Parts: sequence; C-alpha cells; structure tokens
Amino acid sequence: MIWFDLVTPKSVLFFKPIIEELKQRDKKVFITAREGVDYKEVVELLKLYNLEFINRGTFGGNNLKDKLKASIERQKELMEFVAEFEVEKLVCLSSVDAVRVAFGLGIPIYNFYDIPLSDFRTNFKKALPQARLTIPLATKMFKPFVVPNEVILRFGLEIEQIVEYNFIDPLIWLKDFKFNQEYTENFYKKYKINRNKFTILIREEEYKSSYVNKKYPFLYEALPSIYKEFQANIIIIPRYESNYLKREFPFAYVIDEKIELQYLLKDVDLFIGGGGTINTEACFLGTPTISTRSFISHYDKWQIENNLMIWVSNQKDLLKFTKVAFEKKFIINKEIIKKMEVNVNKIIENIIDAKEKEDKEIE
Repeated sequence: MIWFDLVTPKSVLFFKPIIEELKQRDKKVFITAREGVDYKEVVELLKLYNLEFINRGTFGGNNLKDKLKASIERQKELMEFVAEFEVEKLVCLSSVDAVRVAFGLGIPIYNFYDIPLSDFRTNFKKALPQARLTIPLATKMFKPFVVPNEVILRFGLEIEQIVEYNFIDPLIWLKDFKFNQEYTENFYKKYKINRNKFTILIREEEYKSSYVNKKYPFLYEALPSIYKEFQANIIIIPRYESNYLKREFPFAYVIDEKIELQYLLKDVDLFIGGGGTINTEACFLGTPTISTRSFISHYDKWQIENNLMIWVSNQKDLLKFTKVAFEKKFIINKEIIKKMEVNVNKIIENIIDAKEKEDKEIE
C-alpha cells in the first residue's frame, strides 16, 4: 500500500492525477492530511475533488513552540495510525511529520520538492526547514528541471537518487485545463461583481509558514491606492483568517469559500500574489502576474527571466506594473510553456519500480 501525506493545497493538486492513475493500475493507496484553526484549505480541496482521506494532527499555529508541539503530536498520531497498514512507501511533498515517521519505521520515502531554498542560487543559509528535515532522508528525490542537481546533492544524496522531470509543478494539473465561463459568471453574479471593470485577484504570502520571516506590509498598503487609481474590482483570496481583511479593505471582495480558483485565475485582468504555486498557475494560464513574494526561488527566477511574471518588493513598483497591466502592455511569453512536457507515467514508474530495482541491484 502506498501512503500519501498531503499537508498543503499544492500537494493535493499535484498528487491528484498521480493518485488517480495509481488507482487505475489497481494500486492501493491511502491519504492522510491535517487541518487547524484558520487552516482548512487542504481538507476542503480533498473534499472538492472527492479524494478520501484520514485527518491526523493539526496545523501548528503562529509560533515555533506551537509548531513544534503540533508536529510532535502529529508524528505520534501518524505512527500509531500507519502501523495498522502494510505500507510499502511514503510519497509526499516534503511533509516533515510523515517523513520522520516513515524513516523511523523503515518505510522508503519518495519525496518531491521544488523549493529547497528560499533563494535561486545555492546559499544554504536559505535552506527551508522542510528541505533540511526531509531531503536527506529521501530514498528517491523528485524535482523539476529548474532546481540544479547540485542543490539536492548538497543535502547528502547521491546522483542516482535524484529523479528530474521536465516541467514546473503546476503544469501537472493545468495541462488539460478547460476554462469554464459559466463557473466564473456565476461567481461574479453571486458576489455582485461588475466584470466590465478592471479586475484584480489578490493572494497573500504564506506569512505563517516557517520559511517566511514576517508579514510584509507593502501589498496591503498599496491596495487602497490601486482601488482608487484604477477603479478596479479587488478580489482577495485569504491565506488564513478573513475577517480582518474585510475590516481593513471594505472596498474589496474577500472570498471565504473554497472555489475552483483556476477558472478565476484565467479570467481576471491581473493577478498579484505572494505565493509560489498560485503565481505559477496564473503565469501558465496566461494572466499577467506580479509576484510580491519576499524571496525569489529557482522556479520564480525561471518565470521572471522568461517573461512570465514580474517581481516587485515595494509599493511604488507594484503600482507601476499594475498600470502596465491596466494599459494592456503586460505581454506573457506563452511559447516557453509549450516546451515543457508532463509525463505522469514516468513519475509513476519511478515510484512503483524504484524498490524493485534496488532489490535487483542488491542481488
């Protein structure tokens, strides 16, 4: 049985086609997840896509002590739960708790990660905690082509443990994307949004994550000016709690419910995002994208260099490039995306056959 631990919205989207294909091949899988106060996106996505799962543990909270306590407690819950199954291997996107449990129980670990560093060079002072705690324990390490092998090797793995794929992660669930205009029209109607106006979608940075130093204010400070100058629809998809956003920005539409966000990303005139995955989604869907992320990762750099996205770090530049998008001068390089190839079967073969190949090598 193959164990998937899905602890971020991205991991749900990324592994959905892989899980579905494994089931088509009659492979037995089970999914664990977690949620917490103001952190329900993962379980809501799993429900939205009808993926059966078992909740074990919670999201860790706002400070390091709470995070550590929640992690230790979740590892204990996972250990007791997983012991009930005959687990062949763990597959995850650098899930610290699951990797620690799998390593302790001698379960092979097939780890995926596209952001080992909060940096596009090889500055290991910028190594993410999730990377430090998972990559060195991996049996196989899967990564996109934009992350240099050198980075993974410096975590202590051998070159034969690395599996590289020729696409940036969100393409795995966007390659067969079909726009649903009826869905977006119903959304605008529900929230009484006039789509004839310039429409901007906003996503905060994941400022409670262990790899973000603090909550940077310039995006929030710029929103009233953006609203006033461009008479724009401002739609905010909260990262965590939403009530304070409604109080701070009464002119904005703050969306509490879980929606199929890709349709909205495709339809709006501009996306301003502090995240990684959702920024890439917007780029790949052809929507002008401004990143307000507090750092530049390897795949961020690739998107910036290939004219898919603009990165800003202050209010002045944010307003400047919002105007560029408003004037329809923000041109996306769609051709570069066509050069990437998504091969789910190759990934699955590496998951299924890796242990068998290791056994043969030993013999």
